[in-house]
Amino acid sequence: MPQEPDRNPNDARPDPGAPDIPPLHVRDLTVRFSGLTALDAVGFTVRPGTVHALIGPNGAGKSTCFNVLSGVYRATAGSVRFGEHELTGMSAHRIAGLGVARIFQNLALPPRDTVEDCLMLGRHRLTSAGFLAAGLRLPAAAREERRHRERVREIAAFVGIEHQLASPAGSLPYGQQKLAELARALCMEPRLLLLDEPVAGMTARERARTAGVIAGVRDSLGISIVLVEHDMGVVMRLADAVTVLDFGRLIADGTPDDVQNDPAVVRAYLGEGAAS
Repeated sequence: MPQEPDRNPNDARPDPGAPDIPPLHVRDLTVRFSGLTALDAVGFTVRPGTVHALIGPNGAGKSTCFNVLSGVYRATAGSVRFGEHELTGMSAHRIAGLGVARIFQNLALPPRDTVEDCLMLGRHRLTSAGFLAAGLRLPAAAREERRHRERVREIAAFVGIEHQLASPAGSLPYGQQKLAELARALCMEPRLLLLDEPVAGMTARERARTAGVIAGVRDSLGISIVLVEHDMGVVMRLADAVTVLDFGRLIADGTPDDVQNDPAVVRAYLGEGAAS
C-alpha cells in the first residue's frame, strides 16, 4: 500500500476570519482535593498565536490544570483570565462558547458516524437555525447547513482527511482518527486549543504529520494552543514557551532551550543526582 506524501497544511488553508485572539493569564492557580494539593499557586501566560507546552512527570498536575482551564474542575484559589473573561467558576459549556476547545487524549468520535457528520458536531454552537427549522428543511436552515458543510470540507482538507469524509470514523487508522478529532475542534472556530497528548500512541510518521498540522494551526490560523505532551521531540519542535510542573508546583517556565537545560527540570525527570 503506497504511503501518503507529507502535506503542507498551508496548501489547504481555511480562512480563519481574522479571529481576535486574547492572551490567557493563569495566576496563582490552586486546586485541592480533600486536603491533597494538586496545583499549588501555578501561574503562566499564553501569548496570542503561540504554542505553550505544559509538561512534567506523571502526577505533576497537568491534567488538573487542563480540567480547570476547560471548566471540568473548579479552582480552590487563583485566576484564569482569557482576555476580559474570568474562566474560574464558569461552566464547561460557557468556556467553550468563548472559543476554548479541548481535545482529550482518548478518542471520542462516534465510530459509526461518518467523518463529515463527526466534524459537523463541531459546528453545533455556531448554528443559528433552530431544530424545528432544520427538521422541516426550511430554506434558511438548508442554506446554513450548506455553509457549515463547506466549512467542514475546508477544515478536513487543512488537516489532510478530505478523502475520508464519507468513511465511518471508526474505520480510520488511529493517527487519522486523532486528526479528525483535531478537525472537529477546529470546526468550532476556536481561539484557544487545549491539546492533551495529541501524538500519544502514534507511529513516528503519524507523529511528524500531526505535529506539522498543529504547527499549521498556529502559523496559518493564529490560534493559541496549550499542549500537554510527553514526547519531548514534539515539544521542542512545536513549543514557543514551556511551563514545567512537578508535584503540582511550577519549577520552570521559559523557552524550550532554557527549560531543557534547567537543573530542576532534569532532576524532576531523571532523579536527584542527574543535575549534579
